[in-house]
Parts: sequence; structure tokens; C-alpha cells
Amino acid sequence: MPAEWEPHAATWLAWPHYQGDWPGKFEPIPWVFAEIIRNLAKHERVELIVNDAAAARQARKVLERGDALSANIRFHRWPTNRVWMRDSGCIFLTPQPGFARPDSREPALSLSKGRLSPHENREGHDFSRADRPQKKAGASAPEGGTLALKFRFNAWAKYSNWRQDEKVGSLMAKAAHAEEIRPLSTGTRIVLEGGSIDVNGAGTILTTEECLLSKVQQRNPHMARVHYEKAFADYLDAPHTIWLGRGIFGDDTHGHVDDLTRFVSRDTVITMVEPDSKDVNHAPLRANLRRLQAARDQNGKQLTVVELPMPQPVVFEGRRLPASYANFYIANGVVLAPVFNRPNDRIALNTLAELFPTREIVPIYSGDFIWGLGAMHCMTQQQPSEQQPSAVSSQLSARREPRSLFSR
Repeated sequence: MPAEWEPHAATWLAWPHYQGDWPGKFEPIPWVFAEIIRNLAKHERVELIVNDAAAARQARKVLERGDALSANIRFHRWPTNRVWMRDSGCIFLTPQPGFARPDSREPALSLSKGRLSPHENREGHDFSRADRPQKKAGASAPEGGTLALKFRFNAWAKYSNWRQDEKVGSLMAKAAHAEEIRPLSTGTRIVLEGGSIDVNGAGTILTTEECLLSKVQQRNPHMARVHYEKAFADYLDAPHTIWLGRGIFGDDTHGHVDDLTRFVSRDTVITMVEPDSKDVNHAPLRANLRRLQAARDQNGKQLTVVELPMPQPVVFEGRRLPASYANFYIANGVVLAPVFNRPNDRIALNTLAELFPTREIVPIYSGDFIWGLGAMHCMTQQQPSEQQPSAVSSQLSARREPRSLFSR
């Protein structure tokens, strides 16, 4: 799997429509999307999913008024439940010669009825942590090119309205002319969200125990640590896993790593820290920092760890929101950085500018957007260019559940 900073063919987004994710604050959300698209479309194609023809017309009007409508945007009329493409979309891989498609076309995973929105039932654990705590052809690719990993999606094992989102990864793969692969572990489809992992493109992957190993919001009861590590090696060409502990308070995904720690180069990570010892995030982020300082990469070398302070708390209607500067998105020539009108915004932007000297750092005000419990990284999914500097030449074993997508 290529690192996010490697060349993109496109970025995939879904136009916002589900007001339940931003109750009472939905009105500014389409304008945030317009600003994001305006900045992305200058640098790469934008693949924009809209629910229907009416939604496409509405999106075009907003984009036109926001000076964001571009020939570099391609519309796809597919129904969705939510906009969080990082988690519901497929994960694109760079071209590899020869592969086997697991034969796993069983019906979508069924869940018991749950809440439709992160803003329903606002008391206690339900909304908090475990401890309460320019190319008109669009996304087309030459035959035999891009691969698409279609993990199963079940709305973070938390919400009941996910069935349209579970289909969107396959639609993306088809539109991109990508070969779809449905990852398995012990013969069962794997549930995995893109926000739960981060890679350096050289064999190392970051994730958290809270998200993947906890019995709270448990995605894969059939999988233990060893199964995840095998799946990362087999499907993502990431044989070296760095496990962090807990995520930040208020994250309804239960510990996604893209709010905590991100690779910014093959040997460097940026990680969130909380200087206030009385803050709920202080202890878990300090523990993650210690793990990173002790960690090694795929070559046994120590990582360079860049510390970045959390934004001062963002609270709305008495609820602490999962605002984090780590949820930035790296695109061609640009980094979209969430900011919250907090004093630490300046530190975050300066730090990212030092880490990405050849890219424009674009602040995106996310004080309203974070009410939906996600930011720039959560809403985007990159489609890498087929010509990658680190693409691994390999072959796939012709098995129903391949031992590995990658030879070593």
C-alpha cells in the first residue's frame, strides 16, 4: 500500500446529506466541502459521490458559488449513508502482476438494530470512549491496473445505517477499473476502516489496540492480534505492525489512529500529545508517545517522533469533540489541515509546513465540521497513481484466501 504522500490519481469524496451527523449545524457543512474541493481540484482529480441527480445539482450550485466548480471534478450518482470515505470506501493499491480474488460474495454482515446517529442518546458511554472516555475520463485505469481492497464496513460496529456505505467501495473499484479483492481471515470477511491504519509505504503500519482488539465496538470477533498482523502483511504489504494503545476522548470510532499518530515520511511520525496533565487525553497520549519512542521500523531502525500538542478542547452542547490536528490529508502538492480557532492552530500549521516543505499547507476551519466527529482525513480516500516510486513487484498466490498478495 502506497504512503499517502506518494502521487495520487484522484481523491474520492461523498457530498454531505445526512443531517443527523451535524444536528443543528448542517448549514455550513457543504461550504466546508466546497473549500476542500476547491483546494484539491487544483492539484488532482476529485471523484465526488452524490446521492442522486438532485444532489448533483445542489452540489454544483454550492461549488459554483464557492469558486470550486472545476472540470477536474467527476460526479458519481450513488446513494450513501454518510460521507466518511476513509472508512467506507475501498483502499486502492498500486498495480501488481497477477492476483486471486477471494470468492466471498456472501450477503453483507447483519447487525442488531442500533442508533442512526452519533447525536442520538447523548447520555453516558454511547457517545464517548470505552472508558467514557485534468482528466475528463475520470477514475478509469488501464485494464489490469489498480487493485482495490474491499473490506467489509459496518459503521464502526456502532450505528445501524450503513448498508449503502457498505456497497460504495465496490462501486468505486468498478468506476476506477480496479480489480476488487475482498480480504479474508480464517475464511471470514474482514471488517477494517481506513482510519484505523496508517502506513509508511515501506512495510510498516500503525494501528491501535483499542480499535482492533477491544471487545467494545468489536469489528472482527474471529480475529486476534496475530490475525491482524497476518492480514496487514498479506493484503497491504505491511509485515511490521506498530501497536498503539488508546485513542482520544470523544472519538466514536473507538480509537482510530488517524486522530493520534501519522507517518509523514518513511522514518518519521507526527503524534499528538496533551501537555495538560489534568486533561483526559494526557495519559493515553503519553503512553502512545512512549510506545513510539521504543518502536522500530521494518528495518529495525528507530523512528523520528515529532510531538504536536492537541488543540485546546472543542466543546459543543456540553460534549467534548474529537478535535485533532493529526486528521490532516496529504494530497498532490497540498496538505489540508483541520484548524479550530484555538491557539495551538499556529503550532500545528508551522509544524506541518516544516514537515512538508514542498507542499502548500491549507488550513480548513473545522470547528463546525468536527461536530460530525471527523475531519479532513476521515472524509477523503486517495486513489494512488499507478506509477509509484515504491511500488512492489510481486505475484499473488492463486488461492481463495491468498497467503499473501505480495511475495517477499
